[in-house]
Amino acid sequence: MAANVMEIYGSKVFNEHVMKERLPSATYKSLKNTLHKGSPLDIEVANVVASVMKRWAMELGATHYTHWFQPLTGITSEKHDGFVSPVGDGTAIMEFSGKELVRGEPDASSFPSGGLRATCEARGYTAWDPTSYAFVKDDVLCIPTAFVSYTGEALDKKTPLLRSMNALSGQAVRILKLFGKDVDYVSTTVGPEQEYFLIKKEDYEARQDLILTGRTLFGAPSAKGQELEEHYFGVIRPEVSAFMKELDEELWKLGVPAKTKHNEVAPCQHELAPIFDTTNVAIDHNLLTMEMMKKIAPKYGLVCLQHEKPFEGVNGSGKHNNWSMSTADENLLDPGDTPMENLQFLIFLAAVIKAVDEYADLLRTSVATPGNDHRLGANEAPPAIISIFVGEELEAVIDAIASDSPYAGPVKMKMDLGVDVLPKFSKDTTDRNRTSPFAFTGNKFEFRMPGSSQNLGDCDTILNTAVAKELKGYADELEGAEDFTSAAIALIKRTIRDHRRVIFNGNGYSAAWEEEAARRGLPNKKNAPAALPALIAPKNIALMEEFGVLTKVEMESRYEVEMEHYAKVINIEALTMLEMARKQLLPAVNAYMSEVANTAASKLAVSESISVRSETKTLNRLSADADAMSDAIDTLQDAVDAAKALPSESEKAVAFHDNVLPAMDALRAAADDAETLCGEDYWPLPSYSKMLYYV
Repeated sequence: MAANVMEIYGSKVFNEHVMKERLPSATYKSLKNTLHKGSPLDIEVANVVASVMKRWAMELGATHYTHWFQPLTGITSEKHDGFVSPVGDGTAIMEFSGKELVRGEPDASSFPSGGLRATCEARGYTAWDPTSYAFVKDDVLCIPTAFVSYTGEALDKKTPLLRSMNALSGQAVRILKLFGKDVDYVSTTVGPEQEYFLIKKEDYEARQDLILTGRTLFGAPSAKGQELEEHYFGVIRPEVSAFMKELDEELWKLGVPAKTKHNEVAPCQHELAPIFDTTNVAIDHNLLTMEMMKKIAPKYGLVCLQHEKPFEGVNGSGKHNNWSMSTADENLLDPGDTPMENLQFLIFLAAVIKAVDEYADLLRTSVATPGNDHRLGANEAPPAIISIFVGEELEAVIDAIASDSPYAGPVKMKMDLGVDVLPKFSKDTTDRNRTSPFAFTGNKFEFRMPGSSQNLGDCDTILNTAVAKELKGYADELEGAEDFTSAAIALIKRTIRDHRRVIFNGNGYSAAWEEEAARRGLPNKKNAPAALPALIAPKNIALMEEFGVLTKVEMESRYEVEMEHYAKVINIEALTMLEMARKQLLPAVNAYMSEVANTAASKLAVSESISVRSETKTLNRLSADADAMSDAIDTLQDAVDAAKALPSESEKAVAFHDNVLPAMDALRAAADDAETLCGEDYWPLPSYSKMLYYV
């Protein structure tokens, strides 16, 4: 199998190996300058690349090509155009030009734009991102692209991400030059850990809520949840293992470096983690991974759920964003053996600390979605308060710097496990803190707040730009310093003293931390409508405009898109609940009550002395549940109607959160209680026990 992996890896990718093998040397050299140095791509070079790319794709069975892009929906979009071009004698040739490779023209009016485009202003452009390799999927040549409007505004997730990567690189290069290092580019890298659920296809198809919303809107808890802690890293079940095996193979063919797979904490929950890659490539790969998961699962009678909280009462799913900065030769967040003496590391660390503290509100917007609201602050996810975990050793370094006191680093202890045949090994000086939203994990930061269904482009765009801002301030100050080392140390001290409040190594789940965070002045926006206004805060717009990442108009459009998206999602969930309650659940409760009443009547017909206490208790409780459901249906309908009647998207989003969600909770509570009483043959929905434990 190992030989087969090496043979299939990247076999459907037009990567540098293929380019070097197939392109003329001059064309390859020119394209390589574009890939690695950002040089403009000449149209003649593009024509040659397109011709060779087409022949390569056709050898793999491709008949069409598409510009594969990421609109503000957060998922990917594609329009397939054939290579075929009829000629006059009734035959056809296969054509693909450099212009078709470099630019496309999809309709821009039918995607979310936050008012940037109207239906009568339909033209938009896709532009090739040559730093993310083209690939063949489903007999279609897929070309990763950015997506902009006719007037140049970004209508996607990739365009601002690429701008932010360039912004950070430019400022990081300035810092490295002060250390005597001449580098062309500093890359940001990401390794996204994707969590997901797998359930039986037959159960999925029996639940309208899962089909329409991705999560269960009703469902009494299973007698067994995750309390035995036996699923995490447990033996992978055969059909799940078979799914994972095919998923690995298909991802490897697409050049996705799938590395680690295991069972997660909740029953039916799993994780796939790749090796890190350049940020835009890693995000493209993650979107491919999500698509392949959904596509492959039905082959095994399964459905892949990527919602943040498909099941109430057990862990939800996140997508940890492992972020770092690197040159071709070194990781800039690697502290080395003596972090106290590693001035370069401390400069970059200080910049990240300052960036996260100053722009925590903006970073919070990147994970503000209706699905993630169910997850953040629960026992499986970080709280909505953004803080940084650095571990014991780095905290000691930071405190020593801030207080001008001597630093005594922890001694690396040897761990002796007490059994001769087991090896002795050095204990790490940094533990792991699963409750921290933004944790330093040795040579990278792990941002744990993103939800499993999200496109990581938003959080990485913000993180890159905020760090670029701080590095620019550092470079401006240090480039004119007479004594660089002394100035750098003074700058680090000042940064740590001013921003020490954002560092917290304790338990992020505790109520005490929420109180402490409030005393420190850290923002705590607990839901999406409360968090999203930070997108249009003047300081955050100024940040994005300073580095040319997003304009004021583009920021305002994203605010409108996200608020509208929130309202639409909750509206769909509420309407789905209403339909299920009216057409499935209330009829089921009434039918079962009729059965119980008939049983009681039959018993009394035999003899009035026969007890019907059991039936009476059941009927009383079910009748109360039915009344509560009926009342909750009316309340929910009124709340939905009132929210939809409001004039602005922001008002609608707030109303859906404040008024519609509580009404949904009340309807669910009554229905879930009724489920615990209703006969199994009468209840129309697969139970939590069946969905979570019968895969």
